[in-house]
Amino acid sequence: MQFKFKYSLLFIALLFSVNLLAQTSRKALEARRIQLQKDKIYINALLSNTKRAEKNLLDELIDLNKKISTSELLINAINREAKEFENEIYRNQLEINQYKRDLVVLKKDYADMIYKSYKSKSQNSRIMFLLSSDNFFQAYKRFQYMKQYTSYRKLQGEEIKLKTVELEDLTDSLKMKKKQKEALLNDKKNEQSKIKKEKKEQQIVLNKVKQKENKYERQIKDFLKEEKRIDAKIDKIIRDAIAASNKKSKSKNTTAATFTLTAEAKELAKQFTANKGKLPWPVEKGYVSLYYGKQRHPIVRTATIQSNGVRITTNKGSKARAVFNGTVLGVQVMSGNKKAVLIQHGNYISVYKNLENVNVNTGDKLKTKQIIGTIFTDKLTGKTILGFVLSKNTTTENPASWIYKM
Repeated sequence: MQFKFKYSLLFIALLFSVNLLAQTSRKALEARRIQLQKDKIYINALLSNTKRAEKNLLDELIDLNKKISTSELLINAINREAKEFENEIYRNQLEINQYKRDLVVLKKDYADMIYKSYKSKSQNSRIMFLLSSDNFFQAYKRFQYMKQYTSYRKLQGEEIKLKTVELEDLTDSLKMKKKQKEALLNDKKNEQSKIKKEKKEQQIVLNKVKQKENKYERQIKDFLKEEKRIDAKIDKIIRDAIAASNKKSKSKNTTAATFTLTAEAKELAKQFTANKGKLPWPVEKGYVSLYYGKQRHPIVRTATIQSNGVRITTNKGSKARAVFNGTVLGVQVMSGNKKAVLIQHGNYISVYKNLENVNVNTGDKLKTKQIIGTIFTDKLTGKTILGFVLSKNTTTENPASWIYKM
């Protein structure tokens, strides 16, 4: 009986450990789901301010795609969390079943003890039990046994009470988890209903876009041509700065595509590298609407995009901010009087494009998150988009590898 009870305790301890780990995992899933819900609310609010016009049909479709993909991510997060709830409920039920079995055993043992105690409860019986001892040592041992027996019986009674309370708590916990799981499944149902509606809208817009696919393909090519021209200007600024650093240090290789750094600049570059994956976003709030690298256009599949950085859609009036300590390498004026700011962090350069106005000048020393300028809002589309590029010397890097949770 004692071995069986020890086994039960071990089983419960093991289940408790598993539940503790599972709850930690579910907490992470819950945090992810809540963040996605916030992201979706933000994205929907941001895109609802976008102007709808024939010229903006392509952007409208891209916006719908973003809404749908965010909803799908949210549904996946809900599914994972609901599955974890299901596992917890199963383990919870196992624990309840074990507690019930333990209570049956404890109550039976306790009932046997009460019955035996009742049979020998008279004072005379206990005195006779002591007096019938063969010697003083045996009488002392019997007295100790009687004390321990009474104490053990009391402990058994208290343990039954404790286990009953724990069982009630577990049962309440199980009910709560079932309700939480049900609420999650309702959220999932609502999201699926929204996606269905958005996909119908997406198909209508897609049909309109397909009718004028050639027109949109030309627009994309014009956009990419302009981006290439801007990137060439930025590249020139960086190469001129590299040449100047080599000349200043009297380096023999003045055509090298790498900065010649001072001891201070080397330390700054070292700190920048140490913060890879932890750098703050170049805007306070926003989402990536175009990622780094070569990719097919999300709508016009015949068009290919080569993006040297990322495009971040944000709120109207948003400010661009420095992702790390550094020095303003240059301020470049682009078409439409829009501006780009280059900040040097040792041999790393961060570039902030599509600014309406800037608050910095070449040579200024900036701190992490210091405001650089206001991001331009397109009057036609109503969108506020920051172009952000990161490079090591003249070689561009994927910002998603450097910026925290990009």
